[in-house]
Amino acid sequence: MITKEQIPEVLDHQVYDAEGKKIGEAGHVFLDDVTGQPEWASVRTGLFGSHETFVPIHDAAMVEDHLEVPYSKDQVKGAPHVDVDQGGHLSEQEERRLYDYYGVDWGGYGQETGRTGTGTAGTAGTAGTAAAAGTAGGRTGTGGTRGRDRDEAMTRSEEEMRVGVERQETGKARLRKYVVTEDVQKTVPVRHEEVRVEREPITEENRGEAMSGPEISEAEHEVTLHEERPVVETETRPVERVRLTTDERTEEETVQGQVRKERIEEEETGEDKRRRR
Repeated sequence: MITKEQIPEVLDHQVYDAEGKKIGEAGHVFLDDVTGQPEWASVRTGLFGSHETFVPIHDAAMVEDHLEVPYSKDQVKGAPHVDVDQGGHLSEQEERRLYDYYGVDWGGYGQETGRTGTGTAGTAGTAGTAAAAGTAGGRTGTGGTRGRDRDEAMTRSEEEMRVGVERQETGKARLRKYVVTEDVQKTVPVRHEEVRVEREPITEENRGEAMSGPEISEAEHEVTLHEERPVVETETRPVERVRLTTDERTEEETVQGQVRKERIEEEETGEDKRRRR
């Protein structure tokens, strides 16, 4: 159970479900007017906290630096939307809708908090602010309430748009190696031998060799011819290394949104005029 002293630890801190999944960020805490104990918390979910839902914190607990509620993430995000009136209260009808949605016994909680009439709930803003006075049998908030504080002053609040970024997967890239066959043509010189008959006259130098055989006879002389032919073979060798890398580019992107601001008007009774501050 969350106590009033733990409210500063709840506000603007993360909210997790029973399975340890992050739901969103706690925005406000609602107190019971009779017991003064925290009863509800609003949780900002969605992109940049654009959606706000309500979750009972009667059975919640602070775990380290976050609030843990006994409900699933989908259940909290799917809670019915309720409107908070200008005084920062939930109507009994809206509160009953939430109790029914979460399967909480409305009658049991009503007896415990001493509910005696139409109950309302108020929000809690920043921690450490004095408690506001609530109606009997209802619920009001502590810190940053939209009603009157002890010094008879109102607190005016504004919403601030926070813009963040989230990393998303946009696609995949891969390297694939495959084999292709190409026709290659090269020209190489080749040599071959051809027969050529040489005749030389009988001279004093070769007469002895020419007259060494019989005078008249038959004879044969054979010469072996040679030629070169192209021989083709392939050799595999590495030529380069290829890898995938990523380059990060930064671009400017404009984001538009809507924020709400409270305005306080001074109303003078008996006179038909208003002055805005």
